[in-house]
Amino acid sequence: MSVLRVLSYNVHKGFCSANRQFLLKQIRESIRSVDAEVVFLQEVVGENSQHASQIDGWIDESQFEFLADTVWPHFSYGKNAVYDHGHHGNAILSKYPIIASENIDISLYPRSQRGLLLSVIEPGIYVICVHMGLLGWERHQQFKRLMAVIEDKIPAGAPLIIAGDFNDWSGSLHLRFKHSLKLREASVQVNGKLAKTFPAKRPVLRLDRIYFRGFNAVTAKRLNGEPWRSLSDHCALYAELKLHI
Repeated sequence: MSVLRVLSYNVHKGFCSANRQFLLKQIRESIRSVDAEVVFLQEVVGENSQHASQIDGWIDESQFEFLADTVWPHFSYGKNAVYDHGHHGNAILSKYPIIASENIDISLYPRSQRGLLLSVIEPGIYVICVHMGLLGWERHQQFKRLMAVIEDKIPAGAPLIIAGDFNDWSGSLHLRFKHSLKLREASVQVNGKLAKTFPAKRPVLRLDRIYFRGFNAVTAKRLNGEPWRSLSDHCALYAELKLHI
């Protein structure tokens, strides 16, 4: 492995931005077309018995298994938001074996259930899928937890990718990733600025990112236009990361 192709995407539980259409099959075809080797997904449904009986075209299996299908034989899932009729959270799909995986609860109050999905893929690359809270104080506390997880569970200098939906409306959290964690962000390295990813139909907010160490970003782009603008409420991010030898 010299260059790793990665995709990060908030799939909005398989619904379009207006929640009027269930589009998981179209989402699967779209992410397949990118040919990423590792996919970071947020708002993935593990189970929903209520939708199973109410939504036309709802699938019986978990969304991460449906999306992985035969393309990504290895996957991990972190159950974050749990309710009476099911649960959803983060998922990582990989073409490389996943050596270990752990979901770490970073929830600060019951109405905002969040987690960090930490996995290790061969040949020893650490990957974390993130979906942080909507409130500023919440995100900053979650960042502190993320820092502790990196210090406690990831060897110093090990290749690391942290991707997902950071909900960092102001950009203040980005500075902490840059200065406190010494991580680079793919769109910033390639294009000079964070990508606008939300809302998908007319992106104005820079919420989704791909941070890393131990790599150089050689390609970074926001996936917008059709079909992406009609699928989730977020744009997907794609990057090609060259591993330091």
